[in-house]
Amino acid sequence: MKQPAFNRRTLLKGLGGIAIGLPLLEEMTVANLAAAQTPAVPVRAFNLFFGLGIPAPLQTEGYDGVLEPLAPLRDKLLIMRNIDQVRCDESGINAHFDGASGAFTAEPPSGEAKSGGPSIDQVIRRAHYPDGMPPGMVPTLVAGTFFRRSRVSRYVHSYNPDGTVAASMQEQPRDVFERVFGTLGDVGEDDFRKERLKRSVLDAVVGQYRQITGANSPLGAASKRRVADHLDKIREFEQRAYEMSARHPDSPELPPRSALLHGGEADPGGEGIDITLDELTTEWRLMADLYALAIQTDRVRFGALTFLAAGERIRLTGDYLYNGEKRFTFDDGAQLNASGAAGCSHEWWHKFNPDKENVQLRAHAHMKMRELAYFLGKLDNEDAVDANGKSILENMLLTISTESGDGRHSDVKRELSGVFHAITSANGRFKTGDIMEVGKEGVDVYNTMLDAMGASDRLGPAARDRTDVDGIRA
Repeated sequence: MKQPAFNRRTLLKGLGGIAIGLPLLEEMTVANLAAAQTPAVPVRAFNLFFGLGIPAPLQTEGYDGVLEPLAPLRDKLLIMRNIDQVRCDESGINAHFDGASGAFTAEPPSGEAKSGGPSIDQVIRRAHYPDGMPPGMVPTLVAGTFFRRSRVSRYVHSYNPDGTVAASMQEQPRDVFERVFGTLGDVGEDDFRKERLKRSVLDAVVGQYRQITGANSPLGAASKRRVADHLDKIREFEQRAYEMSARHPDSPELPPRSALLHGGEADPGGEGIDITLDELTTEWRLMADLYALAIQTDRVRFGALTFLAAGERIRLTGDYLYNGEKRFTFDDGAQLNASGAAGCSHEWWHKFNPDKENVQLRAHAHMKMRELAYFLGKLDNEDAVDANGKSILENMLLTISTESGDGRHSDVKRELSGVFHAITSANGRFKTGDIMEVGKEGVDVYNTMLDAMGASDRLGPAARDRTDVDGIRA
């Protein structure tokens, strides 16, 4: 019997640019197996950035220290220590800016709105998709939960060859949802708000949904259930992003787009904002859910995600729980006995002392790893399986990095050495399950990644002698 022609790029489409990718179904895997001995897995590359960093001495503790939340994923990650980003230093500017600009580019910034060159994800995108991405796909998705806004490379981490940002930053969950799945037609803002109270983007594809799950569908019962569950998940995330519920058409307009401050209000004079841990993680996790869903539905294969900007200035409060156990109580302003910028969490990094306990810094860094692990876990479960049977996390190149290896501005070499990095396997191209002392410059590590990913372009000066870091290859 002839198998139905389904693949991972199958989309349900509707008005207003709405496109909803299907999950991986049994029929898709069978079709791929019939077409080739080895099921095709798309090339994907993403950069995951977290602000302020992990001081190099704390990295030596491995999964017994602040990296503990990453331990359940240790077989899927290669932790790389002692990577040098000193060449990214810009005289007169601290590592919050130049270190962040060098993350994933290995280049110092080029002014306040550009990086010094392309990022890893965009070099790979152009190598594998020189004529552009497949129809219906978002070329590059850049998103994040952050507040410190001065200088773009604090929070954007995907760049074109000329150093310009590769895509507009989506900093609210609604923005991500609309960028990935489309909007409700070509309507004005007021009409759009009213329509959002009454219906979902899924309403635009309901006819195709009924066809693909109806009596004449080529899908089996298990796949039909999976499609239904998949669309229920999209509706759930949409409701969380828009605070939708069953409402009368004449209900008041939607509440504000986000419970958190954004834009200039998020960084008033650089003095920081007060925020609870619950407020921060609630929005971040919805952002992470939506970003992961975009990857799972094959709506995007390249981009960057940020959890807290470089030099982030927030005054965090609230109990921090890990695995149901209270680990710490955040209260930055009171614990620092200061207000404004001086009472923000980034001061713990400036106060870092390798001879002391650094209790507050450790709690903040541990929390950041917990939230990164939340996102990674969304790409390593039964909803994120590729045609080769591995998880998306195992098949993609996910590069994790930050801005600083220390936090103290008094020594550039110390601050921009030992910058934390981690990568995933990229479908068997790189070693995982290890913590490695690399001892090389970031530009050499990044170019080794590009070579393994089949990209011929390189980062850094053309005349620079090349040094391969073969130890990271599988």
